[in-house]
Amino acid sequence: MLVSINALSSDEYKKLNIHQAVLTAYGPLFNKDLLNQFVSDGITSFSMDMVPRITRAQSMDILSSMATISGYKAVLDAAINLPRFFPMFMTAAGTIRPSKILILGAGVAGLQAIATARKLGAVVEAFDVRSEVKEHVESLGGRFVEVEGSKENEGAGGYAVEQTEEYKKKQRQLIQDHAKKANVVITTAQIPGRKAPILITKDTVENMIPGSVIVDLASSTGGNCELTKNNEIIEVNKVKIIGNSNFPSEMPADASKMYGNNIINFMKLIIDEEGDLKLNFEDEVVKGTCITHKNEIINERINSNN
Repeated sequence: MLVSINALSSDEYKKLNIHQAVLTAYGPLFNKDLLNQFVSDGITSFSMDMVPRITRAQSMDILSSMATISGYKAVLDAAINLPRFFPMFMTAAGTIRPSKILILGAGVAGLQAIATARKLGAVVEAFDVRSEVKEHVESLGGRFVEVEGSKENEGAGGYAVEQTEEYKKKQRQLIQDHAKKANVVITTAQIPGRKAPILITKDTVENMIPGSVIVDLASSTGGNCELTKNNEIIEVNKVKIIGNSNFPSEMPADASKMYGNNIINFMKLIIDEEGDLKLNFEDEVVKGTCITHKNEIINERINSNN
């Protein structure tokens, strides 16, 4: 029996009668209790938030789907909370200069935020430790802010990796220099299995323009802003800080449609024409998404993180 569930916690799992396999999104890098229960019970588990970030698996990547929504909604939320226009206006009362937006992290959410902010007429800058995303940022009309000396890892699956202390020091200074001139800062940086890196310090917030807005998409893993509170909107020194990692829930129709299509595309890999579960561990997508099998943790990313 293959059970497909939107999300699963340890307590919810205990209430279910599962005998063979479960397909869900349970954050195995963090949810160790549920992971251990799957191993103990001999459950074959697939976690959709672990789909390898390769071209062939894009149609199954729920993180990219949800990040698209988050990047889009983050900009709209910022625009609503910002006490000024995004675009430049030539009016009878004078010229209104465009807002300046700083995007920290140029993954799927960051790139969508850049595209949306540019469509609304803002001037956009973006920072990322991965130099290869510079071309993507510039193709969307953003300016890439680069700190020299970043450490990159091809085996990180497209994610950012932990940086040296020297790099972090240069990074903090450059980000503060640009954040002080920005009207909106949107942060999206996360490292799988670890607390989100602090990119916006208390000192940076205190030096930002009064009325500025920070939207922290990494709030559920600690936040990229030192002052962020998850699922809360706070104001510090006349700067509004929005901690929201769950923007997809605010667009349930399209979020459900995208998630459903991701699930269906993955199930086509593991279910044969007769409707039986057929696992091909020679397929890198199946192997990378499967976490536990035959009372063992078989996922390489999980094992290397332990």
